Amino acid sequence: MAKVKTLYFCQNCGAQSVKWIGRCPSCGEWNTYVEEVVEKADTATAANAWKASSSVGTTSKAAKPKPLGDILYEEESRLNTHDDELNRVLGGGLVPGSLVLIGGEPGIGKSTLMLQIAMQLNGLRILYVSGEESEQQIKMRAERLGRQHPGLYILTETNTQNIFRQIDQLQPNVVVVDSIQTLHSTLVESGAGSVSQVRECTTELLKYAKDTGVPVLLIGHITKDGSIAGPKILEHMVDTVLQFEGDRHLTYRILRTIKNRFGSTSELGIYEMQGAGLRQVSNPSEILLSQRTEVLSGLAIGATLEGNRPLLVEVQALVTPATYGTPQRSSTGFDGKRLQMLLAVLEKRSGLRLGQHDVFLNIAGGLRLEDPALDLAVCAAVVSSLNDVPIRGEICLAAEVGLSGEIRAVSRLDQRLSEAEKLGFAEMYISQFNAKGLDLARYGIRVHPAGRLDEVLTGLFG
Repeated sequence: MAKVKTLYFCQNCGAQSVKWIGRCPSCGEWNTYVEEVVEKADTATAANAWKASSSVGTTSKAAKPKPLGDILYEEESRLNTHDDELNRVLGGGLVPGSLVLIGGEPGIGKSTLMLQIAMQLNGLRILYVSGEESEQQIKMRAERLGRQHPGLYILTETNTQNIFRQIDQLQPNVVVVDSIQTLHSTLVESGAGSVSQVRECTTELLKYAKDTGVPVLLIGHITKDGSIAGPKILEHMVDTVLQFEGDRHLTYRILRTIKNRFGSTSELGIYEMQGAGLRQVSNPSEILLSQRTEVLSGLAIGATLEGNRPLLVEVQALVTPATYGTPQRSSTGFDGKRLQMLLAVLEKRSGLRLGQHDVFLNIAGGLRLEDPALDLAVCAAVVSSLNDVPIRGEICLAAEVGLSGEIRAVSRLDQRLSEAEKLGFAEMYISQFNAKGLDLARYGIRVHPAGRLDEVLTGLFG
């Protein structure tokens, strides 16, 4: 009989203590320690939990140190998911033996995305483990997606030992778990979703993935502040962490990379939620700008980058006289503090009187952007709305605005210029520092280099 003891775990960061503590010394949060009963299992049993539940023996060859130069390395072929957006985010496809964690808000479409990906992997055996939905519910979603896959198997189970028995019998090529917070292991006596259970179940799945070379996709819950639920060590244990985000009231979803051991963390994928599932958006700029039917004041087009992908987005501003004593400053999809800074620059450096006006700013399409290259588009949209003078539809802007009113250079301007040219824009305002060393003649777009904000405003509005 294994020895049983009680420990206290921080529900925020996973730190443990032998007694209850009011404030966690690791993360600084208050009242996060919860008592959990932990069963100290045999080291060999815990390390090979998935083997103990299968027909595979628990004996393994002891590892020995090896010189770095003697290690043979071959480029492993990645598994094509037949989803260009997911392949881009993963760095080219699923790496054999990788453990991928996908988090997002409830109802954002995580289960739909994973089921859709599983049904696209033709010629492979896929095991979809669900601890949240019944077989009938998953079947209903599959019917709605309108796809069939004879090699897709559904298992509604939460006990990891039972799951590994079924894995041993089926021998799948890919395993999907929905979700990691619903699983529990008999090696730990605390409830499902607790820190110790999440850590133990992830350890067992990680051991299975590395020993067999089968990629495992985990769906994870998030907390109210947007971080992955469970201990922080969960994100350290997995190979890749993806964040599926977006406004549930809008149709667009963004798959963003938080961590990736096998590729870049600057990539993202864009989807559109439809009745038949998630549709890949290969050219989001055209969709974000497709609603432009007439030229109106307060609209400016900014060239931004999301990851390595260039986007042209519509910046909307509304400037009205303040009804109350204190003017309002509101922004959607853009940093509110940065908006305050840009308004101060317009007042100080350009002489505009915005102190008695309400200013509302919106990034069309429900996107949330932090690229400083949007500064110039924000300033132009605010001035356009203030003076009620529209900006011509064939003009876009890409530059950062400094506190002294200077126009600063931005990164990867060549990609922004190419995207603007592809979408039919005729002119772009940039920093004069970006113009140096860049062959502007090879672009079919007229470029206006500028060093000061006043120069841009004069060129736009006269």
